[in-house]
Amino acid sequence: MNPTYSLVIPVYNEENSILELYRRISIVMDQLGEVELILVNDGSCDRSLELMRDLHQKDPRVCYLSLSRNFGHQIAVTAGLNFVRGQGIIVLDADLQDPPEIIPVLVEKWQQGYQIVYAQRTQRRRESWLKRFPAYLFYRLLRRLANVEIPLDTGDFCLMDRRVVDVLNAMPERNRYVRGLRSWVGLRQTSVSYVRDPRFAGEIKYTIRKSLALAVDALVSFSKVPLRIATYLGLLATAIALLMAGLVLYWRIFEPNSPVTGFATIMIAIFFLGAVQLVSIGILGEYVGRIYEEVKGRPLYVLSEVRGFVEEGVSK
Repeated sequence: MNPTYSLVIPVYNEENSILELYRRISIVMDQLGEVELILVNDGSCDRSLELMRDLHQKDPRVCYLSLSRNFGHQIAVTAGLNFVRGQGIIVLDADLQDPPEIIPVLVEKWQQGYQIVYAQRTQRRRESWLKRFPAYLFYRLLRRLANVEIPLDTGDFCLMDRRVVDVLNAMPERNRYVRGLRSWVGLRQTSVSYVRDPRFAGEIKYTIRKSLALAVDALVSFSKVPLRIATYLGLLATAIALLMAGLVLYWRIFEPNSPVTGFATIMIAIFFLGAVQLVSIGILGEYVGRIYEEVKGRPLYVLSEVRGFVEEGVSK
């Protein structure tokens, strides 16, 4: 019999958090009734997979997938969504910054008829302004530029109806931004506010480089504005070039000894035009790079170990 609820948790080097995560989430699972817990090992190099095996032996509700290497957080979430069997699917992180105790509140909203219930952060405990401020700016920039309305200050912590997950699983794109894809689906959506806790243990897995890569994926996947910016820069450069051509011609005819018609003016113009061209090529390259990734048609991930499911595959 298929469970009513599926919990999907990507795991990457969380050996210090898994047991506490299971302790807290098992209390919630007992409240929910028919539920499965899907842990997705994203190529961890610590004891995370070993602990998953132990939990699976101890509790048959615990299933796990082990990816053959580290494919990234969004792909790990996608892998878990591909295997869910429940009608209400909850996604949360393993570091306990997303408190499992508010899952019943998400379920209550789902039972009221909402098909996507996302957890919206009102506060980030014990996080420096160096992390909070860029995140604050990013969500608001993305909201203005994206072609769909993506809620502010929301992560992957959410509950999705089975219909939504089926649509997400049918999307073939490689560079995935799950929280944007779920907004693209539409349907009835609502939010639940919560205070985000600090990590229970270990180091932050989303480094500055990974956060920046995710931000670029989000902007490029859901907005064509960067391409338009490149066009606008080109038009601006053309306008300035025409203006400068007129001024240089004027100075050459009427003020041949003017100091602004010399070498410095030429170099400034060269550097400006070169900068515009490089920025435009870089923006274009981001979109072309994603086309390149799509046309290769490689699987999103490869599985090395699957336990707790009737059908156990090796790749997806």
